[in-house]
Amino acid sequence: MSETIRFDLPQSQIPTHWYNIQADLPRPLPPVLHPGTKQPVGPADLAVLFPMALIMQEVSQERQIEIPEEVREIYKLWRPTPLLRARRLEKLLDTPAHIYYKYEGVSPSGSHKLNTATPQAYYNKLEGAQGLTTETGAGQWGTALSQACNFFDLECFVYMVKISYQQKPYRRVMMQNYGATVYASPSENTNAGRGILAEHPDSTGSLGIAISEAVEAAATSGGKYKYALGSVLNHVLMHQTVIGEEAILQMELAGEYPDVVIGCAGGGSNFAGIALPFLPEKIKGNKKTRFIAVEPSACPSLTRGKYVYDFGDSVGMAPLVKMYTLGSQFVPPPVHAGGLRYHGMASIVSELHDQGLIEAQAVPQLETFDAALKFARTEGIIPAPEPSHAIAATIREALAAKEAGEKRTILFNLCGHGHFDQSAYEAYQLGKLTDYEYPAHEIEEALAHLPVVEA
Repeated sequence: MSETIRFDLPQSQIPTHWYNIQADLPRPLPPVLHPGTKQPVGPADLAVLFPMALIMQEVSQERQIEIPEEVREIYKLWRPTPLLRARRLEKLLDTPAHIYYKYEGVSPSGSHKLNTATPQAYYNKLEGAQGLTTETGAGQWGTALSQACNFFDLECFVYMVKISYQQKPYRRVMMQNYGATVYASPSENTNAGRGILAEHPDSTGSLGIAISEAVEAAATSGGKYKYALGSVLNHVLMHQTVIGEEAILQMELAGEYPDVVIGCAGGGSNFAGIALPFLPEKIKGNKKTRFIAVEPSACPSLTRGKYVYDFGDSVGMAPLVKMYTLGSQFVPPPVHAGGLRYHGMASIVSELHDQGLIEAQAVPQLETFDAALKFARTEGIIPAPEPSHAIAATIREALAAKEAGEKRTILFNLCGHGHFDQSAYEAYQLGKLTDYEYPAHEIEEALAHLPVVEA
């Protein structure tokens, strides 16, 4: 057996096209609805927020969409990313499973988010935007968009969830290093933020609130600024498919094909990036690969939410999307997996789950950090809390393979490093972190405020 643990591709094999799964879905995605009229939105409805190129990608049914050469040139700064065999973790677990991970932490921003931040900045610059507004949870998306705006000489305004702003000050500094202006959300800058603070002065924020602020800032800018989102939307998930497209070639180099593909899921971009390019083989019936989206028990949209129409933000400014949701009024607890604290799930991931093509698991915080330390002490990389959920699910699968006495090939997406998450690791090692299962009655209360949409 080969002892190779790293499988690399030459830059000539950076994907030339993004994969659009909408072309292969057994049934089409439900339409996106206008927040006011509750009728399907058209391109003109979205033009105040997004450039037309991204709006067209959002609704495209083309299987392959060409990556602009200017974007591929920037991709060369970190792509292709490595695929590694986690042999030391396999040995620790004493499992017959073969564990592989795609490592996106080698990007300049330290995560997979730059895969979509780059084209989003490119298309906005092409269509004359002066700058971009956005939200960020843990700060990985805000960091990536700050870098991308810098590449294309765009201003960048980031509304950072307040608890993450406090927990991760160096992420804020990193964004500022690239020229971004960063606000703790909820803020006094917007009507949405002021309204939240008037009702909840001590609010620790949420991604839904931060989205409301960023959307408002763009929509009221008189066309100077557009809005950029780091997950959830179809075009964002599509941009991330460069991860899985490379992984398919790298698994061929390794001489294996995954039985299980795993990614963490908050809004859905990380999971989609690794999973979507592998899914056509399952849809066609050629492979029986299992796909597992892993979320925190503290924010369990796929495992405990409803598949209904809901707002993407907390105030109700964003379009209505059919998704697994805990309700746009849901405010998750201040757990350390900041990038996964979103009330809903991407339409594509939601539809795949509803069709039974993917599975979902919720992992508690302590199991997540235990898995992260096991990985760090065997493989040497300290993972961010978000992808550590995928590591926890991978360990579950590897131990299940051991229990069953069967070989199992597992692939997961390690979408970022945890260099700026050391306060979370310290809290875990000092015994200050606890598990949090969201009370059913509080989820029911948040779901009681869902918008009424006629079937």
